[in-house]
Parts: sequence; structure tokens; C-alpha cells
Amino acid sequence: MAKEKVVLAYSGGLDTSIIIPWLKEHYDLDVIACCVDVGQDDDMEEVKVKAIESGASKVYVEDMKAEFVRDYAFRALRAGAVYENKYLLGTSVARPLISKALVDVAHKEGAAYICHGCTGKGNDQVRFETGVFSLDPTLKIIAPWRIWDISSREDAIDYAQKKGIKISVTKEKIYSRDQNLWHISHEGGDIENLENEHKEDVVYMMTTPPEKAPDKPTYVDITFEQGWPVKVDGEALEPVELLRRLNKVAGENGVGVIDIVENRLVGMKSRGIYETPGGTLLMEALKELETLILDKDTFEFKKLVSQKYASIAYSGQWFTPLREGLDAFVDETSKNVTGTIKLKLYKGSIKIAGRFTNFALYDEEISSFGASELYSHKDAEGFIKLFSLPNRIRSYKKHK
Repeated sequence: MAKEKVVLAYSGGLDTSIIIPWLKEHYDLDVIACCVDVGQDDDMEEVKVKAIESGASKVYVEDMKAEFVRDYAFRALRAGAVYENKYLLGTSVARPLISKALVDVAHKEGAAYICHGCTGKGNDQVRFETGVFSLDPTLKIIAPWRIWDISSREDAIDYAQKKGIKISVTKEKIYSRDQNLWHISHEGGDIENLENEHKEDVVYMMTTPPEKAPDKPTYVDITFEQGWPVKVDGEALEPVELLRRLNKVAGENGVGVIDIVENRLVGMKSRGIYETPGGTLLMEALKELETLILDKDTFEFKKLVSQKYASIAYSGQWFTPLREGLDAFVDETSKNVTGTIKLKLYKGSIKIAGRFTNFALYDEEISSFGASELYSHKDAEGFIKLFSLPNRIRSYKKHK
């Protein structure tokens, strides 16, 4: 009788590398590794070899970079999704796509189980499992970090060495990292002490420390059509290449790093260093373009939508009617969000250097101090009296 199968979300990092032998020790299951390539900059052939050498019976490498950027990262961008005013959701928006790939492989292989290497303290366990259950509630989850005797990354390193598994992490460089085309996150180690300044030369992988960035500014033009980024410096690019281009120019100029203490979904606060160079440029440019094109009420309501979108993406609620409904709002209100924003980058800073669009509600003739056909200075008197009527009534009652 054939063994039951488990599909492991495999990255080749510390946690997932030790999970393969651990699963084989504790379960009578056929382990199938599934690595979803969302731009984590790994050698996928090496990842496949490592998985087999660690005990996996089969390895899937799913190239989903284009889908990730187009349908997940750029959707969150158009929605203006920023968690707690800082975090551009690099890890959060990748998890639903990875969950989808895991479910697809489980269906293809007839697997009954899905396994992940998320800790019992993190957000990702919620994101992965909610994503899986949203797509197939019959699948069962194995989460080793919630049940094994390994209690720290130091213990995990010891286990890997005992099993002869090659790992790049050491007890001196013990950061937990998650990378894709949108960002890279750094957590753990000395970062956990809030009194420590993070070490730029040790931590950064996509970004030049600002003080080491070029001594002259760099200009970059970003063009959007209906809220979708489509060109850099006038050159039309596919989403993956466009993001790579912006990651390079932003990273070289020290742009896109945050040091955040965030509220995790599971109830605790955590500190992370996130590099999102290209995404930071895109968000800055798109928000600026929207200020020119969206009317006041739509602009104000879009801020509420952005906040809610960020919350549900962070919480792993991607496959929900609410997220789809918010996307419908974004699609409708982005129909005229077309134009180009010129940015000036200098040692970690971003300055708006030019705005170009045919859809701006700004009109120089109306907004200038001079006379115009659509606005008379005299009209302001009656407007002010009506606008201030509640204030005048309140003052009248107070002094009567």
C-alpha cells in the first residue's frame, strides 16, 4: 500500500531544511517539497538537490514571479495597502500565492497533508493555513514548530548539523529572512533588542546604506495606466522587469528601508527591518498621482480602503469576498489614474520632481490667485457663512 503524502512548503532555509528529516522520523509519509519561486534570488537547482539529499521523494519548483508581481504585489500597491503606516506587506502578499501553489501540488499528488515551517509565534502560520483552508478545507496541516522539541533557531542549527544538512545560517548571523521580488525582511538576533541600532552593512541585502549612496541625485520617471505601473523612464516593461529596474535604482540610492515595531496578528509586538526599494518608489509615485486625479471624497474614502486592505492582507484574508470587493472599488476609482511622476532620489530620500497627467483635477487658472470663469472671489462670502453656520449658532447660544 502506498504511503500517504505531505506537501512541504520548502525554501531550503534553516527551518524547512530540518523539517524533511524530522517528518521522516516522526511520520510514515512521503515528503514532497514544493518551492514557489517569487523572486527570492536562490539557485533553484541547488534547492532541488538539497531537498532530495535531505530526504524528499520529489521536488516541485513553481516559477510564479510574474503572477506574484502582477496579481498580488501590484494589486496591494494599487489599493495603497501599507500596514501601520510603514510596512508594504512584502511577505504578507506572497503567502496566499504560495498557499495556492501548495494546494495545487497537493491535488496533483493526491496528498492529504500540507506542512510549513512557520513558528508558533508568527503571522505566517495564520496566513498559510487560512489560505489553504480557503481553497481546500479537507487538507490537514502539520506545523512542526508547534509540536517538536526544537525551541529556538540555535536548537535548529544544532539539529541541522547533527543531520549533516548544509545551512547558510550561523549562530553569529542568525537573522530570519524572507525575500521575494517585492522586499526582503530581517528578524531575530540582535534586532530583537530595541536598544540596538540595526547594522546596515550586516543586514542590508537589497539596499546601499544611505551614507554610502552616490553623492549626486538620481532622477526616475514612473508611468501608470489606470493605477498599474507600466513604464520606467519612458520604457514599457513587463511587471517583473519593471520591479527589478526600480529595485536597482532605489537600492543604489539607499531608498526603501524601514525599522518597524509592528503589532503581529497573534497579539505580540515584533521588530523587523524591511527593505522594499522599488515598492517604495511605486507607492510614493502612485499616491502622488492620485492626489492630482481623485476628487476629495474619493481620495478620503480610498484612505479607509487602503487601511482595511492592508489589515486583511496582513491577516491572511486574501481569498475573501471583502478583498475582492475592495479590489472592485480600486478598479473603478483607478480608471483615470494615468500619468507620470518624476522622482528625485538622494541618499535615502525621495522628492517629487515633476507631475505629468491629462486627468488632473488641478487647474492652474482656477487655483491661481487671479480671476477665472469658474470661480469668483465674491462667492466665498456666502459659502463661508453657510459653512460656519453651526459654529455661529453655537457661539450665539453660548453668549445669549
